[in-house]
Amino acid sequence: MNPIELEWQHIKKDELSGQAFDDELDLAYAVINGVQARGEKSNHSTRRVKFNSKPSD
Repeated sequence: MNPIELEWQHIKKDELSGQAFDDELDLAYAVINGVQARGEKSNHSTRRVKFNSKPSD
């Protein structure tokens, strides 16, 4: 597995398991919070990056 796949596996198991989400936005915030929590536990810095999603001409 790639390292990101292992991290995602831990986030699902340790940060998201047992939770129910009303909609995709709640899930997205839970994932963001899970990534931050996982980073803090491992003493890693995290930051959000917004990718430009404008279609190319």
